[in-house]
Amino acid sequence: MDARELGIPFEGEPGEFNAITDVPGVQVGYSTIIEGEGALEVGKGPIRTGVTAILPRSASETLQPVWAGMYALNGNGEMTGTHWIHDAGYFLSPICISNTHAVGTVHHSVTKWMINKYQNQYHNEHLWIMPVVAETYDGILNDINGLHVREEHVFEALNSAKSGKVEQGNVGGGTGMICYEFKGGTGTSSRKLEIDGETYHIGVLVQANHGKRDWLTVAGVPVGKHLQEDTIHGKEMGSIIVVIGTDLPMLPHQLKRMAKRAAIGISRSGTPGGNDSGDIFLAFSTANEMEIPHKESARLKMDFINDEWFDPIYEQAVHAVDEAIINAMVSAEDMTALKPEGKIVKAINHNDLVGVLNEYQRIK
Repeated sequence: MDARELGIPFEGEPGEFNAITDVPGVQVGYSTIIEGEGALEVGKGPIRTGVTAILPRSASETLQPVWAGMYALNGNGEMTGTHWIHDAGYFLSPICISNTHAVGTVHHSVTKWMINKYQNQYHNEHLWIMPVVAETYDGILNDINGLHVREEHVFEALNSAKSGKVEQGNVGGGTGMICYEFKGGTGTSSRKLEIDGETYHIGVLVQANHGKRDWLTVAGVPVGKHLQEDTIHGKEMGSIIVVIGTDLPMLPHQLKRMAKRAAIGISRSGTPGGNDSGDIFLAFSTANEMEIPHKESARLKMDFINDEWFDPIYEQAVHAVDEAIINAMVSAEDMTALKPEGKIVKAINHNDLVGVLNEYQRIK
């Protein structure tokens, strides 16, 4: 179930699947690792983690640049490959998201996967790989110091990637995440919009692991102040990764500006961006397909939308980010904490949420 099915009003028109996969060519895959019960024993579990993989150009049989821009609202986190995105405005890899201590394993595994997938190019040309790998901390619910994410899990996420409907909640890298002290995780949403007579898509995927209960706002309603039971720690301890994809033709500087709007999108649900939070955002465009730059000619041409037409684009990106976060929470399920041991991290109760929104006359 997602938030729209509860009657929560969100602005804008979603795509067919209300997911990042509404952007043509984008696929999402997961590896979800849930093993063991009982008290924490480092190295043995319990394990509640995973890997999320986003393939921006799933149909491409050769390496092609994915035009991108990145922005960090608060930098207490990691997203690899971003120095080149800042300088060159593109990346070549899938995007993978996992837990904080899995970044190295995921990075190494994506490198191996790419060498295998594009072996002719890597064997015959002088190419190097700088994967985009991001993380959030799941140590409350997962034996994070046990380093349980392995190459096989990364390959599973990458090889299972598909278009269409996307699972949400306790899946992939979002398996062990907490959002506004409710169970959080993976969420997605999308928007359709028309620019100059053409229909385009903006899709969002989040790994939501941020926020204090008192901050939680849904459809403009201070829900967190009404739902005070079963709080966890009373302070910001997590992060959020936001990935925005689009088929709009955009230049890298425009994508960076759209990535910045994710900060406004996450603020809609209440967070100001806590000190301990890695609020890190990436925007990419699948338009302007071409060969990797060193195989192209000296002069290149790119199609792009005039900056003066961007207000509705920014607006719909903000709405999609907001909805993706609420979808992550609504789709999640209860999970037992390891620190503090035995504490149940509750998923937000749908009836309680709807009840509060009804008090404010916000349900459709």
